[in-house]
Amino acid sequence: MTKLYYWIAFIFIGCACTFNQAQIPGLGKQESPEIAAKPDYDSTRLLKVLPQQLEAVKTYIKSKGGIYSNQRAILIDMKIPSKYFRLFVVDLKTNQIISKGLCAHGSGSEIAGTDSLQFSNVPNSYMTSLGLYKIGGAYQGNFGKSYKLAGLEKSNDKAMARAIVLHRYSCVPDEEQYYPICNSLGCAMLSENYFEELIPIIDGQTKPMILKIYY
Repeated sequence: MTKLYYWIAFIFIGCACTFNQAQIPGLGKQESPEIAAKPDYDSTRLLKVLPQQLEAVKTYIKSKGGIYSNQRAILIDMKIPSKYFRLFVVDLKTNQIISKGLCAHGSGSEIAGTDSLQFSNVPNSYMTSLGLYKIGGAYQGNFGKSYKLAGLEKSNDKAMARAIVLHRYSCVPDEEQYYPICNSLGCAMLSENYFEELIPIIDGQTKPMILKIYY
């Protein structure tokens, strides 16, 4: 995990990072110096929390006897404000972060007057639900191609009934910005361009991918 620690330390300072002496594909974009220099959250948490969550995902996949992809997984850190990249696609064999993007949370998860979030599995709460998800089959919906999400824990086992899915929407920007992005109704909602970037990653797996949302 040491290599992952070193790489994560540079994600939000706009460096041309390397991993195993090789350039990481898709991570050459430079963030705004003003945004990168003054993050309004504890960016050092990535050094501790992301590796822990990654190990938990790998342990879960291993415990299920090969029914999920052991090549790629998606981790979403809801502690990171929505204006920053907080969705990470990780190569489970090398522990490299191979892609990152913005991701909206549910409007009901916001707590007025604070920067904190709350989470729920209750239908019509419009809140994000934490936990492990299986990225299911694709379908054509109101936002074009989308992916069904099946909650794998008590904290999110109503995801299918709540129609919680992974989808694109035009209000989500491609790049980090100075203010929070738009909210969803509880879905993991991405920019149109970034969603297109994820399609070949998700569709390229021979088994369902795991997605984990944590805080």
